[in-house]
Amino acid sequence: MLVHWFVNWLLSALALWLVAQIIPGIQLRSFGSAMLATVMIAVVNTIIGPVLRTIAFPITFLTLGLFRFVINALLLKLAAMFSPGFRIDGFLSALIGSLVLTILTAVLHGMAWATL
Repeated sequence: MLVHWFVNWLLSALALWLVAQIIPGIQLRSFGSAMLATVMIAVVNTIIGPVLRTIAFPITFLTLGLFRFVINALLLKLAAMFSPGFRIDGFLSALIGSLVLTILTAVLHGMAWATL
């Protein structure tokens, strides 16, 4: 159980590090910063995410779920504010970064758990 959690954390940090390499406007100082930022993203998503999603439900419903990308970008930008060594310049970088992060995380987790 603990190994599963640790592997998920490392894969999520790897995905975040890759996003910082791909998307201009997203900077990470080191892989250690990515690991810390991954924890902060999880905390922000757990505490603030449900509140924002509930408040934004009407507009998310009207946009057929597309507003969820905006919420995810805001949460990612908020997590960057609290993570030393992790910086996002501008909302567009956060929006593209959150989309790429979601895809990369899913791919990495899928590949890792398919081989185990």
